Amino acid sequence: MADFHDLTAVPAAQREARLEELVAETHVDMAVRLGRPAESFRASIRRRRIDDVVLVDTACDPCSGRRGPRRAARTGRPYLGVMVVRRGRETVALGEATAELRPGDVVVWRSDRPARFEVHAPQRKQTLIVPVAALADVPGGHRLFRTVVLDGSAPAVRLFTGYLDILSRTLDRLGPAEVATARSAALDLFAAAARHDTAPAPLALMETWIERHLASGEVTPAAIAAAHGMSVRSVYRVFAGAGTTVAAFVRDRRLARARRDLATGDDPIADIALRWGFADASHFTRAFRARYGCTPRDHRAGAGTAGPVAGRQVQAVGAAPESG
Repeated sequence: MADFHDLTAVPAAQREARLEELVAETHVDMAVRLGRPAESFRASIRRRRIDDVVLVDTACDPCSGRRGPRRAARTGRPYLGVMVVRRGRETVALGEATAELRPGDVVVWRSDRPARFEVHAPQRKQTLIVPVAALADVPGGHRLFRTVVLDGSAPAVRLFTGYLDILSRTLDRLGPAEVATARSAALDLFAAAARHDTAPAPLALMETWIERHLASGEVTPAAIAAAHGMSVRSVYRVFAGAGTTVAAFVRDRRLARARRDLATGDDPIADIALRWGFADASHFTRAFRARYGCTPRDHRAGAGTAGPVAGRQVQAVGAAPESG
C-alpha cells in the first residue's frame, strides 16, 4: 500500500512546515527551507513498503535542508538512505565530505549522522530506506552501514539504479512472494554496487565461498581455511577484524536464506530449518525470533513486516502530481 503526498493543495503559508514534516516522515528528521516563493513551490512524495524496506519516490522544486548533531542524536533504530538522483542537480554534505550529484549518481547516508542538502533545480529522485537489521541479509552487509557517494557510471551502480526504476514501476502489481523476492534483489544489488571498495580481499573471498557452500553442511572454520590455503587461526583473525565471528556470519546467512524461503515458498518450516543447518524446528524458531523479532510462522503469515522503518507514522494526504 502506498502513501501519496502532494503539497499543491496545502496553503502557501504552510508549505514549508508541511514539507519538513513529510521529509521527517518519509526520509529523516531535518530542518527544511524552500528555494523559491511558497506560492509556486511544488513537491510530491510517494512511499511504499517492500517488506521491511521502504521505497520513496520524490519530485520537488529547489529547496535545502540541514540535519545537525542534535537531531541526529535523537535517531532511534538506525537505517540507511540510498538515494538515486533521476533528474536535476543536488549538493550533499555528509560529515566533512561534499558532493555534487547529477542524474544517475547515488548517495548513501546514515540516519544517525548530520547531513546537509541543496536541490538546485526541479528534481526527481528515489530513496531506498534500509534498516540496519536488513543489511545482515547480504554477505558483508555490516560493512555497508556508512556514508558514501557511488559513481553512477559504474556498471554495478547502473544495474542497481536500473532495477530500482523498474521496481518503482511494477511494485504495486507484485504479490507477497514477489515482494519478498524484490526486497532480496534490491539488497543484493545495492550490496554489489557499494561493496567494491569496502571489503578486504581475503574476507570477501571467504564470504563468497561460504555463500556457495551454505547448503552443504561443510561450512566450518577448518573447511574455510583449507579452501583458502590459510590457517584456522588466520580465518578467525580475518573475521574478528571485521567485527564478527565465523559462527555468527554463517548463522546470519543461513537465517537470511531461511527467511527468503519462508516468504517465497510453502515448504514446511521443519524442512526449511533442516535445509539450512538448524538441528530442529524449535532451535530454528528461537534463532529466527532472536534475529528478526518474530517467529518463522508469523513471518510467513506477514506479521513480521509491520511497523514503521523511519520517522513518524505516515498518513496519506492526497494524490501525487506527475513527477516527470
